[in-house]
Amino acid sequence: MDAQGLGWLLVPLHRLVSWGAAAAMVFGGVVPYIPQYRDIRRTQNAEGFSTYVCLVLLVANILRILFWFGRHFESPLLWQSIVMILAMLVMLKLCTEVRVANELNIKRRLFAASRWCSCGQAATPSRRRTSC
Repeated sequence: MDAQGLGWLLVPLHRLVSWGAAAAMVFGGVVPYIPQYRDIRRTQNAEGFSTYVCLVLLVANILRILFWFGRHFESPLLWQSIVMILAMLVMLKLCTEVRVANELNIKRRLFAASRWCSCGQAATPSRRRTSC
C-alpha cells in the first residue's frame, strides 16, 4: 500500500493526536492539584499547602492572558491559563475556608479554657463556683 491509500487513516489519527495533545496541555497543569484538593478537603488541614504558590500562578496566568491580547499565541495555552486561574481560585477558597474554620476552633477552645480556669475559680454550667 502506498501513502495515498493510508491518507484516510492518517488524517483522522493526526487530528486525534492533536486534540489529545491540546487537552493534555490545557488540563495537565491542574491535574497535580486534584490530590491536594482532595487531601485538604478530607483532613480539613491546609498546613502543607502554600498560598503563595497560588498567588504566583495567578499572577503568571493573568499576565499570560494579558499578553495574548497584544500578540496572539496558540489557543490551548490561553485555555490552560483560564483553567489554571479557576483551579487556583478553587484551591484558595478551600484553603481559606479550612484555615478560618481551624482558627475559629482554636479560639473557641482558648476561650473555653480561659472561661473555666482564668482566676483559679470557674463557673460550672450549674453555676456553682469550683476551683480548677
